[in-house]
Amino acid sequence: MDFLTIIQLLDSTVRLATPLLLACLAGLYSERAGIFDIGLEGKMLMAAFFSAAVAAVTGNVWLGLLAGIGSSLVLAGLHGVASITFRGNQLISGVAINFLAAGMTVLIAQDWFQQGGRTPSLFSGGRFGPITLPFADSLAGVPVLGPIYAELLSGHSILVYIAFLAVPATWWILSRTRFGLRLRAVGENPAAVDTAGVSVVGLRYAAVMICGLLCGIAGAYLATALQAGFVKDMTAGRGFIALAALIFAKWRPWHAMGACLLFGLLQAVALRFQNIELGGITIPVQAMDALPYVLTVVILAGFVGKAIPPRAGGQPYVKER
Repeated sequence: MDFLTIIQLLDSTVRLATPLLLACLAGLYSERAGIFDIGLEGKMLMAAFFSAAVAAVTGNVWLGLLAGIGSSLVLAGLHGVASITFRGNQLISGVAINFLAAGMTVLIAQDWFQQGGRTPSLFSGGRFGPITLPFADSLAGVPVLGPIYAELLSGHSILVYIAFLAVPATWWILSRTRFGLRLRAVGENPAAVDTAGVSVVGLRYAAVMICGLLCGIAGAYLATALQAGFVKDMTAGRGFIALAALIFAKWRPWHAMGACLLFGLLQAVALRFQNIELGGITIPVQAMDALPYVLTVVILAGFVGKAIPPRAGGQPYVKER
């Protein structure tokens, strides 16, 4: 494998890891506040559809992004009402969101566009284009460092840079701000936070809505940057892989980025190396497609160790009187 092939593989890794990273950070905020959310997949799927649909109709990708975020926030609000206000089972609420999104996206897409549950293909103004970083073209010919800067770091859409900038931002918010410290405390001991006069409900709703915001960006990225439109079930389990990465990272932002890059690398390898031969045996494309999911289970089973979630995670808070 030559150097250019490695750069191209890593470039694909960054692109494929972006929606995983956004969804993983979304789950990080929610679960740090004590609200388990397995509905990441559903929120991403709903955002992917509405972002693509609005972008296709208006020809404006930014309106599509806002529509995707808005639809994800609506589902996040539903999850918050079910699990915080009515103190329902958080896992069941997340499953319901996943089923709701899977059915509604295809139904609405078919009603609007009559294309078998998909949106029209997006062109030019309906998609996020690549951004060329300063001096990328002039430095492309420099050995080693040139291709890394021009091919690997440059040429991504703005949502990719937002996703990776969200990692230090999340670390700073959770570790260095009053809001972040209170958010983490709510996930560990909500009664103590309530005793201090801070609204547990308010903090948990804030975390759930931040989760919806990040899932909205992730879904919009899938439909308007990574691909050129919406197709049925296009999230393809990315929400669940993001949850696996979150557990693998033990609810820490920087480790979450590393885990998502690892899973993105597995997907990039599966896409690039298909129908390869090992010892005269041809590995079928289906086996390569399943590789990221198989290795996800292997990694979680053998390399996570003891991952302890927030102590109050999944538990509805009932204010003492």
